[in-house]
Amino acid sequence: MKFGKASLVIFGIILAIYLMSVVGFKFSLATEGERFELRDSTESYLGFALDTNDHFMAAGNCDGCHGYDETGHASVDEEGNDISPVTTWRATMMANSARDPFFRAKVSHESAVNPQHQSALEDKCTSCHAPLGRFSNHFYGYGPYGLSDLESDPMGQDGVSCMACHKQTDEQLGVNHSGDLHYASEMVEYGPFEKPLQGPMQGFVGVSPEYSAHVTKAGFCAGCHTLLTNSTDLQGNFTGTTFVEQATYHEWLNSNYNQESGGITCQGCHVPRVEEDVVIASYYQVLQGRSPYGKHELVGGNTFMLKIMKTYREQLDIRANEIHFDSTIARTYRNLQEKSVISQLSFDGVGDDTAYFSLHLENITGHKFPSGYPSRRAYVEFIVTNNHNDTVFSSGVLNSNHGLDAENSSFEPHYDAITNPNQVQIYEMVMGDIDGNVTTILEQAYEHLKDNRLVPRGFSTLHSTYDTTAIVGNASVDNDFNFDGFEGSGSDIVHFHVPLNGTSDTLRATSRLYYQSVPKKWVQQMFSVSTAQIDTFETMFNNADHTPVLVASNVVENLVIPNGITEMQNWQHIQLYPNPSNGIVWIQGLGVNRVATDVFNVEGKLLRTGVYNPNVGISLPEKAGVYILRIRSGLIQKCIRIVRT
Repeated sequence: MKFGKASLVIFGIILAIYLMSVVGFKFSLATEGERFELRDSTESYLGFALDTNDHFMAAGNCDGCHGYDETGHASVDEEGNDISPVTTWRATMMANSARDPFFRAKVSHESAVNPQHQSALEDKCTSCHAPLGRFSNHFYGYGPYGLSDLESDPMGQDGVSCMACHKQTDEQLGVNHSGDLHYASEMVEYGPFEKPLQGPMQGFVGVSPEYSAHVTKAGFCAGCHTLLTNSTDLQGNFTGTTFVEQATYHEWLNSNYNQESGGITCQGCHVPRVEEDVVIASYYQVLQGRSPYGKHELVGGNTFMLKIMKTYREQLDIRANEIHFDSTIARTYRNLQEKSVISQLSFDGVGDDTAYFSLHLENITGHKFPSGYPSRRAYVEFIVTNNHNDTVFSSGVLNSNHGLDAENSSFEPHYDAITNPNQVQIYEMVMGDIDGNVTTILEQAYEHLKDNRLVPRGFSTLHSTYDTTAIVGNASVDNDFNFDGFEGSGSDIVHFHVPLNGTSDTLRATSRLYYQSVPKKWVQQMFSVSTAQIDTFETMFNNADHTPVLVASNVVENLVIPNGITEMQNWQHIQLYPNPSNGIVWIQGLGVNRVATDVFNVEGKLLRTGVYNPNVGISLPEKAGVYILRIRSGLIQKCIRIVRT
């Protein structure tokens, strides 16, 4: 017997009525963990809004089938763990993007600085933080959508919920940016599985599930994760220029993760796949499992704001309990500590009463680290102690006010070598206004004063997106930054020069890479302004746990320093001259008689090799361009960029 589409719709309606009579049209809340604890129906209900209009419907309409299945049939893995989309999503930053108190405070800050732009500012910010409310407003012709609209709109407060993503079309995929999202005119939801069973969903909620491959492509995320802002001067006049606030999607394009074969999309990390078959909707025993199934975990690195929202979830009207937040926070820690940066600390020897160390950091994400909103930063703590546990040298130590000792009041430059305790390596993007001063006001951001965030593997200064992903400041001329024999290493080497002052103690060196999503220094400018939203967030911020997240750490110990001096070559001072060169270069500061040399192109291809003769120099290839010269002696080696004119 064959059924047409109309018959399937009727079947779905009948089935929906039956299910409502059986389950009482309720959406049970369950905790997430190794096993499940059903909540009593008399307990305070933490369900989602059931709002719907001609264009969207809120997550509550999806929760019944795509939330926790109390029968244990749907949306569970082989061990019976709940991996339903609603359960894993509900305590994420995306689920709570519209309720995020930092977001609301920052939008009100921008409006307070330039009140004449308030309507446009709030409408632009809500296009990504409250898309269902904002785009509904525009579809109905009501004009701009602001924070006052959001306060009374359950649809907008749903944040980046189901339809905010799954109703987006593939129009201008990867090209659209800055909240310019494109939604289907009909009530559909696009998913990654071919030939979805349409009748039940059409009958139950009036939405047609459709297959489309674009939901698994990285360009699906570009509309919000590439953001250009219109710059103003300090009086609020537009300069006619734009500022790249974030370009996470472009950073991914400029990486090895964007390769046709073997590439990893945004979803590959942030919606991790389960390869086993998973039934994707509750109460339909006829459904067969689908694979691969994407877990809607959607974690990044913002444990700080997740903890604040967990603490103030009732005040913020967040629809997730403590255990939901604990699960998301735990995943976020794992993401930062296992999938972000690899580090290795090495002892390079002693010379001139100085111990030399090098810290190799390699970015293993598909974008810059940190990426996204410009408040985020990572910094290196480096401490050397002696066998009496006395500190011989320190850099990047957090003080009692959760600031960094001796940090520059404006911003700390990028360092190739840390030579005194007043220097600290901070990986960050710093915004400058039209006068070249540091600012955290997004509308007044006119230029990048610094961007030394660790770039991803495969990152190239020749890529078409380099104008939006540029390395800015000292890192752009650091021979170790994104160069480890070739461009695109996705790494940096920080050198530490530790004065010994004649010590003969045994030394222990420790390096730690820390991450901060909202440093105190970054919000000082905002907290100088008073609005209801800023005051609310300031109280939450001041009461929060400001402990930075430890991303990676290394220890080198039992370093015996005989009489404070060991005759080992310090390779930190080696330079090539002249650079740029018209064909012949010499090595300056070598200090040894014999080294091997290798010349590579920027793609890492070995072009020539030899033994250095200081009377002859090193011949470069005839073709003008950028090359890499590697100098080797035993286990010691150094790579230096050289320009051939």
